[in-house]
Amino acid sequence: MSSEYQIGHEGEFSFRGHTLDELQEMELEEVAELLPARQRRSIVRGLTEEKHKLLEKKKKKKNPEMVGLTFAVHDGQNFERVKVEPEMLGHYLGEFQLTRSSVEHGQAGIGATRSSKFVPLK
Repeated sequence: MSSEYQIGHEGEFSFRGHTLDELQEMELEEVAELLPARQRRSIVRGLTEEKHKLLEKKKKKKNPEMVGLTFAVHDGQNFERVKVEPEMLGHYLGEFQLTRSSVEHGQAGIGATRSSKFVPLK
């Protein structure tokens, strides 16, 4: 857990000294000042049409905040469900979905390496 997130002795989440309820009441520009540079720049430059559609779609629900909602995030082959937790604040959804699988290589074949070309004359 990074230093910007804190869980108090009462179990309450805080992000850079602000509770989750305080963050939800803030304007987007005020929250942007608390975010890392890349996320702050995205908000300052203006949200894309897709992001506006997503926000409007989620605001139609009972709760306008995204904490607790589940999104389908594409990992390159299929969609995986990611539930938004308070600790995800300041990150992109794609950071929580692995896009690469582990690779296990077999043995190298003949001619695959320089040393395999050497054949003793005896």
